[in-house]
This record gives sequence, structure tokens and C-alpha cells, in this order.
Amino acid sequence: MKRVLIVDDDVAVTNYFMVFLMQTEVFEPTVINDSREVMKTLEEGDFDVIMLDLDMPNVSGMEILDMMNSRKINVPVLILTGVNDVDLAVKSMKRGAFDYLTKPVDDEYLLEVLDSAIEHGAVNSTIERLPKSLSREDLDNKAAFEHLPTQDPAVIRMFHQAERMAEGDLSIFIWGERGTGKESLARAVHNASPRVDRPFIAVDSGSHSQGQFSAELYGRAKEWGGKNKEMDGFLEAASGGTLFIDHIENMSLPVQVRLKRVIQTGEYYRDNSTEILKCDVRLIVASTRDLTSSKYRDTFSLDLLYHLMVNSIRIPPLRERIDDIPLLVEHFLEREVERTGKKIETVSDELMQMLKQYSFPDNVQELKNIIAFAVINTEGDTLTLNSLSPYIRERLVPGEVSGDFVPMKLHDKVADHVMKTMEYCGGVRKDAARLLDIEPDRLEELLEETGQ
Repeated sequence: MKRVLIVDDDVAVTNYFMVFLMQTEVFEPTVINDSREVMKTLEEGDFDVIMLDLDMPNVSGMEILDMMNSRKINVPVLILTGVNDVDLAVKSMKRGAFDYLTKPVDDEYLLEVLDSAIEHGAVNSTIERLPKSLSREDLDNKAAFEHLPTQDPAVIRMFHQAERMAEGDLSIFIWGERGTGKESLARAVHNASPRVDRPFIAVDSGSHSQGQFSAELYGRAKEWGGKNKEMDGFLEAASGGTLFIDHIENMSLPVQVRLKRVIQTGEYYRDNSTEILKCDVRLIVASTRDLTSSKYRDTFSLDLLYHLMVNSIRIPPLRERIDDIPLLVEHFLEREVERTGKKIETVSDELMQMLKQYSFPDNVQELKNIIAFAVINTEGDTLTLNSLSPYIRERLVPGEVSGDFVPMKLHDKVADHVMKTMEYCGGVRKDAARLLDIEPDRLEELLEETGQ
């Protein structure tokens, strides 16, 4: 039986939920009408989930959340309140609530959310019990993470966290700077999950126009009397498997609202249609941005964000895991040697030392690009500083600052930087735009301005 603590000062409400949950023969409810008794009950009892009202005399729901946090009582909390207030929902989820529902609540939907909350609590409990010292060998599914080389303890612990999350079916939010390997980690989660034999679909919402992405994500019904044809969406393509959406911050607000519905109920509708469809998809989303900042207050739904961040993973940047650099260099070198057929065996000590001192603004992806260029540019059996592109060599070994400063136009400085980036990327515009952190259209404008 799953133990549920129901906290509400309204006796009629608690009686209804108690009878309903007892009838399921799955849940064992305990009722509290006086919120002053909650903390004592939690400390004496063992509950799987809490159904908590916010507006109560004596001790409010928010105060109970604060007390649970201060006393480290890690039981998932489902807020049920008569007030439909997004700001209130966000505040409660910031304090650790799993979800926020407005009364009256559909009975079947309530059961689904309770199950999800209990699953989340079980995963969190397992993660909290992980030993401080972990190795890759301790992973239950080592093969799922074998394409992610590391010896960094924090990253290995992150793998164990991801593996525990993979066992469930809740959505996951992955945060990390560009180039840290968010899609690779999402694929590892999929490979470690029961969905491994089903599709893994990866899509970058930043590479689609906002107008098109809705139809590409949800699909499109044939428009009556129009020219648009019926189209399956990514949700249908990933049926039974995992859908990874990168750069979620680029989604328009209407698409975000519909995505929250997918996360909560598995329901959605195609563009040009009102027919409700069901999908069986595990959602993993990612961003390079701090979506809680005021910059995104008007463009990203905080309600959706805190639903996503219930299960979140942060990938540390490469500068925080310097000891991984030699391992990654060896990994990428082996791959490029195999791909090109070159007879390169090692990396000079000087180059390795310079790489370990570099900040890697584009993280693991940048290191991969550096090694790929160096292998192509090397004729001997050792990668050296001379193997690098002039642009990267200049950044690794900056020249002495000259006392003879010569001012130049900002436009000329920008143009020079763009051209060096294009050279570094071998002329591939898509890669250059990503490294410059600008849209491809903006890169085209800059290239036109330089006469390229």
C-alpha cells in the first residue's frame, strides 16, 4: 500500500479524498485537518506522498514546505488548492513541491499525478542513498555510458544519478553550457531505460522557426480546403521511446503550454485539429540558459520550468573537470586516427599542458574540433602546437601584450574574429555560427559585410 498524508482544514475535502483513495485499494490515506500537527506526524510516520492545501489557519502550506526543507524531510508534496495562481504555483515548486493542482481535480488525473510523485520520491531517495565514493564499475548499465569518457568523480556521480532517473519514466531537464554533451547524456539515459529498444529522437528547437516547430513537434492535421498536408510530429515518431528537445528556451509560449499538458497527461492535439491524442513518450529537454533569470520571465513559462526541473541534471563544464582533458584527448585522437588512417600515436607534453590550461568556452565539443583539425594538419606521429589552427594556437599561446596600442574599428575586429572562426571550422557555416553563439542568418549577414 502507498501511504498518503492528506492535509486540509476543510473536513469535507479530506473526507472525500480519504474515501476515494481507500476505494482504489492501492493507497492508504491519513488525514490531518489541523496543520499544527503536520510536522509531528511526518517525523513519527513514513509516507510516500503528501497532498497539501496552501491556505490554512495556524500553519500555511508554504510554511510547512519551509519546515520540511529545514528538517530535510524529503517526501514528495502535491499541492491542492482552490486558487489558480501561476506565481503561487511557482513559489511552491521553488520550495520543493512536486506539482500544483487546482481543486476540483479529476479523479483519474489525480491518481496519475500521485503515481508520478511517488516515483519521483523513490528515485530521489535512491539518489540520496548513493555512496559518496562511486566508480564507473558500480553502474548497473555501464554500456549505456561507455561513449562518455570521464574519470571525474562529480561526473561519475552524475552518471549514477542519470541511471536512477532512467529507471523511471518522468521527464528530465538537462542543463549545461554549450558543447558539454547534453544530447549524449540524454541518449545514455535512453539506453539505460526500459525504452532502449524503442526510438530515440533528438530535435533542436533552436534550428526551427517558431511557426513551424509547433507542427513539427505535435504534427499537423490536413487543413480543410487548404494546401497543407497531414504530417506526423516528433511525438509520434518517438512513440514508445524518448524525445530529446534541445534549446527549449526557443519554444514559443503556446508550444510550451501544450508541452506541459503532454508532461502531465500524455495528451496533445495536432495543429489544425481539436482531436485529443495520447502519446507514450519519455521527454528529456535541455538548455544552455538560466531560465529562472528575469531575462526569460516574459518568454518562458516558469510553471513549465519548475515542472521540468523536478528531475534535473547539471553537466559540469570542461574547465571544472581538468583531469578529464588527457582522457578526452586520447579518446578523440583514437577516433580521428581510425577515421583518417593517419599514423599519429601521441600528443606532445607542451600541447597537453596548454590544453589543460585553456578555458574551453565550447567545452567538450570544442576539444573534439581541435583534435580533429590537428590530426588532419599533422604529418608526423605526434600532435604538437604547430598542428593547431592559427586561431586556436593564438588563444592557447597568447602573444605578449604590446605597448604600442593601435585603435581599430570595432567592425574590423568583429570581421577578423568571424573569419578566424570560419577558418577554424573549415568553412562550415553551421559550426561557425554555433561557436560564435549566433543564428546562422546573422552569420550570413556578417560574412556579406566582409565581402565573403
